[in-house]
Amino acid sequence: MRTIITIGRQYGSAGHQIGKALADDLGIAYYDKELLERAAKESGMCEELFESHDEKPTNSFLYSLVMDTYSFGFGAGSLADMPLNQKVFLAQFNAIKKIAEEGPCVMIGRCADYALAENPNCLSIFIRADLQHRIRRIAAKYDLTDSKAKEKILKTDKRRSSYYNYYTSKKWGDIDSYNMSFDSGLLGISGTVEMIKKAVEWKEKASADKEMIYNVIKY
Repeated sequence: MRTIITIGRQYGSAGHQIGKALADDLGIAYYDKELLERAAKESGMCEELFESHDEKPTNSFLYSLVMDTYSFGFGAGSLADMPLNQKVFLAQFNAIKKIAEEGPCVMIGRCADYALAENPNCLSIFIRADLQHRIRRIAAKYDLTDSKAKEKILKTDKRRSSYYNYYTSKKWGDIDSYNMSFDSGLLGISGTVEMIKKAVEWKEKASADKEMIYNVIKY
C-alpha cells in the first residue's frame, strides 16, 4: 500500500475518530495532534507554539512571506531567521512532506492535502455531516446545551475555514477542493471508514494498472 489519506473535517463530524479507525484498520500511521509533536521535534521549537497556532489563520503579509520563503527552497535550517508565525507554518509544512515520504498514513487537517497536492499517492477526503447531527454529537460529548454546542461548532468551523482558505488556493469544504467527500451523519463512523477503505483499494488498483501500462510502453 502506498496511499496517504488526508482528512479535512467539519467540527462534530467525527473526522478524528474516522481517521483513527481507518489507520488502525489499514495498519498504518496516524497523525492528528501527533503532527504538531513531529513538527516541534524536528524544528526544535516548543510544542506549545504549534498548539497555540493550530489551524488558526495569520495575516496576509506574513502568509506571503512564508510562501515566498518556501518557494525559494529554504528548509527547516532557516527557521531561526524567520518571524514566529513563519516558523510555525513552515515547520509544520515541512513535517507533513517528510511524513509522506516515510510511507502510507492518515493525516488530519492542517492543510495536509495542499502540502501534498503534487504527491500522486495522496487521497484527499473531506468529512461532513448536517448541523443538527453535529450539534447532538458535540452537546453529548461535552455536556453542553444545544445552543452552546452550535456556537462551538460554528466558531471552530469558521477558524478552520479561514486557516485553510488563507494557506491554500482552494476553498475549505468545497467538493472541488478534495478528491472525495463523505457524509458521516448519513453513513455513520464505521460506514464512512469502510467507504474510504474501498476508495483506497480502488486507487491502489488504478495506480498499479497505470504503472503496468507505463512499463509496457516503456519497454
